[in-house]
Amino acid sequence: MLADDVWRYRSSSGPVVDAGLVVAFPSALPTGLARGVGAGVTSGGWLAWGARAAWVTATESSLPWTVTHSDLRLRATGALQHTAGRGTIGLRLGLGGTLVHETRTRNQGMRAGLMGAALETRSFALLPAADLDAVVALHIAGPWLLMMSGGPSVDVFEDKLHGGWTAQLGVGWQP
Repeated sequence: MLADDVWRYRSSSGPVVDAGLVVAFPSALPTGLARGVGAGVTSGGWLAWGARAAWVTATESSLPWTVTHSDLRLRATGALQHTAGRGTIGLRLGLGGTLVHETRTRNQGMRAGLMGAALETRSFALLPAADLDAVVALHIAGPWLLMMSGGPSVDVFEDKLHGGWTAQLGVGWQP
């Protein structure tokens, strides 16, 4: 049996640590949907700051190639937020970089006797990036929260702005 204290809400101004599942447009791949995990920490009152990290990956195929694209998104964040009852709503701006790793494999290349760079290529790139997310957090039980966020994302790839979006659904903990 759960005690009534489990569901009791107590106001806290401590830091929030959260983690969850992420879906996003890949940073440099012009198609597909990347899926992965993300985590972050936020501290402060109506004006908050923190850091976020997410790793997402997508794989796309065409007749000649299979492309696997992975993004490691690292952001420093600032947020305006308002607490109302058990919930908190806010607007979070994240600035930082996205480390992109891309692997291209030639389909049926091994059957043709290809090896090395003729069969597979790999590349890395670090892209400047920014995110603007709407954030909703709801205290569920004790220090545990349900966290949802999402919004537009932009990065600079080959001297052009590349837009997309990012969304996360997860849990948070606030001592």
